[in-house]
Amino acid sequence: QVQLVESGGGLVQPGGSLRLSCAVSGGRSGINTMGWYRQAPGKERELVASITSGSITNYADVVKGRFTISRDNTKDTVTLQMSSLKPEDTAVYYCNARIRPAGNLFARDYWGQGTQVTVSS
Repeated sequence: QVQLVESGGGLVQPGGSLRLSCAVSGGRSGINTMGWYRQAPGKERELVASITSGSITNYADVVKGRFTISRDNTKDTVTLQMSSLKPEDTAVYYCNARIRPAGNLFARDYWGQGTQVTVSS
């Protein structure tokens, strides 16, 4: 069964950095766009950054210039390097990938379990 496992969350001071990683496991025929979303308490889940299989990236305006998304197609991983972190970046971060599993005809979205990022002094 396809699984997405996130790591790298934690507590960091404002201005600090964190690196989130997400690894895809399980049988699949292909992984298309991958990305990171976040959800703060009382807020809607929002797109942070995405990256296509061809490494075309898209960022939310509030993180552009501070966050960098990348992927390693040989390892089926996606990372989010976060720098100059602000308190408003505090949220649960979710890895997302559009995947066609092995034995299935259609691609669909899969989600990680979420990892907490807290930016506080």
